[in-house]
Amino acid sequence: MALFNPSRDEVREFFFGIWAKFKSSQALTDLEKIGLGVIHMHPEYHAILDAPEQFKHQEYFPEFGETNPFLHMSLHLSILEQIGINQPIGIASVYEQLRFKYQNEHDAQHDILECLGEVIWQAQHNNAALDANYYVQLLQQKAGKL
Repeated sequence: MALFNPSRDEVREFFFGIWAKFKSSQALTDLEKIGLGVIHMHPEYHAILDAPEQFKHQEYFPEFGETNPFLHMSLHLSILEQIGINQPIGIASVYEQLRFKYQNEHDAQHDILECLGEVIWQAQHNNAALDANYYVQLLQQKAGKL
C-alpha cells in the first residue's frame, strides 16, 4: 500500500487483509493492529470484510445516505495518526477531553471525524486545499462545548 496516498483499491485491500489475517490468527504489523482496533469498533462492517470479492468494487453513494465503510475506517486511522503526533497541535488534548466526556474512544473519535469531514467537504466544495486553521477552529469548538 502506498504510504501517503493509497488508491481506493489499496485501502480496501488493507482492511480486507487485516481482517483475513486476524481471522486466521496471523501476526499483524503495528499499523494493522491499529486498523484492527478500528475494525473492532465497527462490527457492522464485519460482514463486508468477510466478503472481499463481493465488496472490493462496491460503490457507495452518500447522497443516498450510504456510508463508505472503507472511507470511514480510513478517517479513523487518519485521526488516530493525528492524535498520536498531536498534529494539528492540540488535537490530542481535545481527544482526551472527548474521551473523558463520552467515557469511550469511539464516540470521541466520531466527534473529531465530524470536524475532519467538514474540513474535507469545504475543501472539495471550494476546490481548495484543506484549511488547517478551520480544522483547529472546529476542534476548539468541540473542546469548548465540554
